[in-house]
Amino acid sequence: MWKTAAPADTVRARRQSGNRVTHRVFDPRDDTDARAVDVLLTDGTTSVLDTTPDQALALGALLPEPTAGSDEPVRWVHYPWRRTLVRVLGPVGFRRLRLDRNRDKLTLDEQRRALDLRVGVVGLSVGHAVAHTLALEGLCGELRLADFDQLELSNLNRVPATVFDLGVNKSVVAARRIAEVDPYLTVRTFPTGIDDAVIDDFLDGLDVVVEECDSVDAKFLVRERARARGIPVIMETSDGGVLDVERYDLDGERPFFHGLLGDLDRAGLARLTAPERAGLAPRILGAESITPRMAASLPHIGTSLSTWPQLAGDVALGGASVAAVVRAFVRGEAPASGRLRVGLDAALAHLEDPLSSGAGSPAAER
Repeated sequence: MWKTAAPADTVRARRQSGNRVTHRVFDPRDDTDARAVDVLLTDGTTSVLDTTPDQALALGALLPEPTAGSDEPVRWVHYPWRRTLVRVLGPVGFRRLRLDRNRDKLTLDEQRRALDLRVGVVGLSVGHAVAHTLALEGLCGELRLADFDQLELSNLNRVPATVFDLGVNKSVVAARRIAEVDPYLTVRTFPTGIDDAVIDDFLDGLDVVVEECDSVDAKFLVRERARARGIPVIMETSDGGVLDVERYDLDGERPFFHGLLGDLDRAGLARLTAPERAGLAPRILGAESITPRMAASLPHIGTSLSTWPQLAGDVALGGASVAAVVRAFVRGEAPASGRLRVGLDAALAHLEDPLSSGAGSPAAER
């Protein structure tokens, strides 16, 4: 039977509750935690998942045999948004087993170094793919996620969320997904987005900032404060796969956006008219970086198109591209400032046939 719509105040209350990201890891050695687990196990409404015997066997079968983690007490993790209690290995064993297939693209020493890296992500559309990929690869010990917006149905063409997340703050949606991958990874959410009130707290102690927001003002604010603190900024633009690295840690005088806007700063930005602001994005990207289909779409935005088009595949590629840069920082091979285009649509025009080159022929194999 169809249900009538809930009153507006009820909807608001649900949204406020839905924006709580907190999961809880219980330590069995703590009496308060142990009692809380007992309550959840017997409340009749909480689902329970326990595969720790299999996890322990898999940990013991790793090569080489782990020297740490096998004697840790297992933990219960409560995910209130799923009404579920999940049992997992302790933090050392969990990380060792979960990331074992990374070796030796990331060695154990590099995986340990990654725990010291703190990364902030501003804007959680492309940024969701970025943050999730960083968490999957274990490329940092702390993530900070900032976005003021709530997930809408129109976001589900590219943000890997579900209809259960509609109305939830985007930073919370990403944080929940990451918590379900790694409950031990420290994640802080900034659901008000980035502005003058929170930027210093957001940046304090960060090693890398990934900027993926739509607001021009926020883009300049992030770069102004990151440059002052000597924090590198990475940006990926999903159209055409444009990847930018700005190493403010190496050059405290470097102009924003590789100088493509001259010496324009926040003060100068505030003096620009609306049409002048609208012209900044093409200048930043460069005409050669805009794909033909995007270029054809731009004149129709606001008339026959609601906003600029984006594809899930391009967003996923952006997550992979930024992860490659962060991975280079972890390996001690961080790139210099610069720009790279990783557009797969254009690359497909240059497919090479191994048969044509003779590499795949029977004669070549002999």
